[in-house]
Amino acid sequence: MPTPTLGTDEDELYVSQSALGPLPKSEFPRAGSAPRVAYAGIRDELLLDGNARQNLATFCQTWEEPELHQLMDDCIDKNMVDKDEYPQTAEIEKRCVQMLADLWNAPNPKAGVGSSTTGSSEAAMLGGLAMKRRWEARQRAAGKPTGKPNIVTGPVQICWHKFTRYWDIEHREIPMEDGRLLMTAEEVIKRCDENTIGVVPTLGVTFTGEYEPVKAVSDALDQYECDTGLDIPIHVDGASGGFLAPFCAPDLQWDFSLPRVRSINASGHKFGLAPLGVGWILWRTEDDLPEEMVFYVNYLGGNMRDIALNFSRPGGQVVSQYYNFLRLGRSGYASVHGTCYTTANFLADEIAQLGPFEIVYDGTPEQGIPCVCWKIKPGADPGFSLFDLADRLRIRGWQVPAYALPANCTAVPVQRILVRNGVSRDLAELLLADIRDALAHLEKHPAQTPLGSDDGCGFHH
Repeated sequence: MPTPTLGTDEDELYVSQSALGPLPKSEFPRAGSAPRVAYAGIRDELLLDGNARQNLATFCQTWEEPELHQLMDDCIDKNMVDKDEYPQTAEIEKRCVQMLADLWNAPNPKAGVGSSTTGSSEAAMLGGLAMKRRWEARQRAAGKPTGKPNIVTGPVQICWHKFTRYWDIEHREIPMEDGRLLMTAEEVIKRCDENTIGVVPTLGVTFTGEYEPVKAVSDALDQYECDTGLDIPIHVDGASGGFLAPFCAPDLQWDFSLPRVRSINASGHKFGLAPLGVGWILWRTEDDLPEEMVFYVNYLGGNMRDIALNFSRPGGQVVSQYYNFLRLGRSGYASVHGTCYTTANFLADEIAQLGPFEIVYDGTPEQGIPCVCWKIKPGADPGFSLFDLADRLRIRGWQVPAYALPANCTAVPVQRILVRNGVSRDLAELLLADIRDALAHLEKHPAQTPLGSDDGCGFHH
């Protein structure tokens, strides 16, 4: 057999690739390869990833219009931080901030205070850091120590655990209890004191999809201030709900219309419908953003205002966010997300009839995000676990995560479907057919040892 030689662009693709052998995995390659050969090798490896459209665990967008792909290509060389070099990209970011200030009822939207970020986690940390800095200033002005700050949250996404650990803040996380899976005003007030830098309700708890009661918490903190003199701000984690409630639950009070809400973070690449890599942080007024958090950087010939935890980042996602604002408007976002809620309601109704399931949350727009969360009915023993069902669905390519709830409900496994733009009614019907087949298989072949949380698929935020 002849020895293969390194192929050229004229060779058949996989003859060329075979000549290269396995792709380098740990040592830097000594020589390059033809572009199409390198591309094909990487593309083929990526086929081993799950099908993103069947990933019903992720909150992130998995479908974008062709025009967005073109804009991302147009912006591949734009660095968001180079505002002097790319002034129009910076102007587009400013427009987005002002539009969001308008959407979230800031007192003066045209003077919107905020920034784009790499995602809602960075935005959340900036919001939390601003609360910490304001609390420190208040303590120093009163001649009090600043060494023991705390923050009060419900069951939160991991970014808040990172925030409290990285900045040495006591995290007073309200645990879930049987019959209460969210923060309540009463539980918040129990944990507040003069060292509380702020309270963080989540508009779309990652574990169940439900909204926490921002208005009730705000009212309770108003009364707490009357009783104690302590002015404790609210930061709303609107990672998901920030781009849902304004369109699908317009009467819900959660944003800057409540004076106690001083900052909001949201994820552009979740229900903002932008590609992966953009979040937003907004403050109610300029006074709510401590000046020491703002950097004025002389970079490439310009003096730029910078509010971020990182520096260089791509501009395409911000431009794509602006495209969505122009493309959809309020009515378009309401239509897209309304369709998702309708599909979520349909799935909840059907799943409730399929097995020994109890719906925890059914995708009601006024109560949470477009998702469905369920558990096995108390006392039922179907002979399988939700982890078995999740594992069985993976055979057909579906990622429908099962996971245990956090403290104090770790003995309660739940399963969740996230309905994003692109999860059509037809796709939902196909999923239900596969769930029925999976349940029939599990009934016919019961697991001797049902899978547990250590065996099943992972939980995705």
